[in-house]
Amino acid sequence: MRYQPTHSEENYLKAIWKLNESGDSAVSTNSIAAEVKTRAASVTDMLKKLSERKLIQYQKYQGVKLTAEGRRLALSIVRKHRLWEVFLVEKLRYGWDEVHEIAEQLEHIYSESLTDKLDKFLGYPKFDPHGDPIPDQSGKLADAASVSLGHCKAGQSGVMTGVSEHSGVFLRFLNEHHLALGITINVEHVNEFDQSLRIKAGARKAITISHPAAKSILIKLTHRKK
Repeated sequence: MRYQPTHSEENYLKAIWKLNESGDSAVSTNSIAAEVKTRAASVTDMLKKLSERKLIQYQKYQGVKLTAEGRRLALSIVRKHRLWEVFLVEKLRYGWDEVHEIAEQLEHIYSESLTDKLDKFLGYPKFDPHGDPIPDQSGKLADAASVSLGHCKAGQSGVMTGVSEHSGVFLRFLNEHHLALGITINVEHVNEFDQSLRIKAGARKAITISHPAAKSILIKLTHRKK
């Protein structure tokens, strides 16, 4: 029988995966501490436990990598979290700025059967309400081929596919400016001083957004500046 991690262990596995989705490089203890919002000393204690469970590869001062089993568990948690977000938005009509914390609780329900049935019930969605890819049963993620709006130049345009910042305050900011998944965004001007962008979204008037906000918006380019 496979080992079932505690809720705290699951949170760490998900955090390590999030910090390095490709798994190519090691994740530092300090970055994990920042992600799970705790002290580095507490992180070290947990990493030792996860290493003993053979869920991570860990050497002091060398960073952390998930093992194959650790990655499988992390992706299963991410899958549950993102499927529950789809359910909350599509079926219970929550706003996309309301679902993250609820899904944080629901992701710890241990039932592969329930997860598979939820996936089927929702029609096997590829992306969650924030545009993040949902792992399938085997842990494979769809490729959104998106770039950060903050990296775009004047004259480029694309369809908004997701966000990399999930805080309620940021999502409400997007709601206020009618920036939602599927809308076409045209970059009209990039300010040389602070890299703020003047954009036109859909048929609405052009607005200016800060560079930090633009960096957190993902688009799939439909026109590249020549």
